[in-house]
Amino acid sequence: MTVLASLSPRSLAAPESGIVELVNYARGRDGLIPLWVGEGDLPTPDFITRAAQASLSAGETFYTWQRGIPPLREALSRYYLRHFGKTLPMDNFYVTGSGMQAIKLAIEAVSSPGDEMVYLSPAWPNFAASAELSGVKPEAVPLEFKGGKWQLSVERLAAAITPKTRALFINTPSNPTGWTATKDDLAAILDLSRRQGLWIVADEIYALYSYHAARAPSFLDVMDDGDRILFVNSFSKNWSMTGWRAGWIVAPAEIGQVLENLIQYSTSGVAQFIQAGAVVALDEGDRFVAENVAKAARSRDLLCDALIATNRVETLKPDGAIYAFLKIDGVPDARQACFDIVDKTGVGLAPGTAFGEGGSLFMRACFLRDPAQVSTAAERLAGYIASL
Repeated sequence: MTVLASLSPRSLAAPESGIVELVNYARGRDGLIPLWVGEGDLPTPDFITRAAQASLSAGETFYTWQRGIPPLREALSRYYLRHFGKTLPMDNFYVTGSGMQAIKLAIEAVSSPGDEMVYLSPAWPNFAASAELSGVKPEAVPLEFKGGKWQLSVERLAAAITPKTRALFINTPSNPTGWTATKDDLAAILDLSRRQGLWIVADEIYALYSYHAARAPSFLDVMDDGDRILFVNSFSKNWSMTGWRAGWIVAPAEIGQVLENLIQYSTSGVAQFIQAGAVVALDEGDRFVAENVAKAARSRDLLCDALIATNRVETLKPDGAIYAFLKIDGVPDARQACFDIVDKTGVGLAPGTAFGEGGSLFMRACFLRDPAQVSTAAERLAGYIASL
């Protein structure tokens, strides 16, 4: 038996990221415009990094609170009061080593090997892969694509539930489609979860990236005390902190010890100096977030207008998140097209094949970048499409 074959079947089954495959293929090329990963083009702003540096200089490099330092959990409480109008005590907040870890811990908290979790597709691939690594079967329910717009069928969602289903994973605004649930959608999903006795894992990381309101609708707008909802979130997108690997969970206080235990036996907590930066991001970063959202809106319009004008691209401007999910007429293999596009135009896109059921004909472009750069990318893509 080889060393590789001696590994566990579950680890061997972990799929390679279809996004990272493209990134590794073309990373570092001259003139590259990288629209393939979900991050902006700005580094973390100085007011955040200075706080982390001050924490390091003060010697805050020891083991710390597993649930997160109290100042950060209190800052999260203030953030939710400002943006969601909800008064949540610090006992509802748990700091994690990224939004990805928040998702992983939520899966571990509400399900067991052999259980099922239902999610909406196309979707960021890491949820399904993480569930499978935990021995949980992810069941995709495709959103409906009609007239260039994505729509939810609650009836189809209900039909996917089986006696083994433990939770619904709902990402809104959606990565990659930009689909944004209405308040009525969320109420219907919540009613379904109540009737079936299910948990909801709510990924609302893009809640402030809403192009028709101050924020997108949230389960916080429709839930009652006692509802089984875990909110997973991250500092990555709002405050240009993708490399910091810091996130959080909002959860009922009564499961706090369970979450603390899961954190203890995975990472044993987030470095205190990272959390110090996160406190300042929450308390002083609203203007920066607003500027990021405004930039994304301008770049969204530039990219989508140029692609729609080709009369070869099926898409509409997304209501939320930071992605255009587009289908080019006459392109049957999105994965191969993404390799071809980056070779011929220097624009890096993520293939829809990476996002599961319903995404195979699409490509994702992250537009949280300088509008001038996005405009250049749009011109290159339009030229490529004209050459087909």
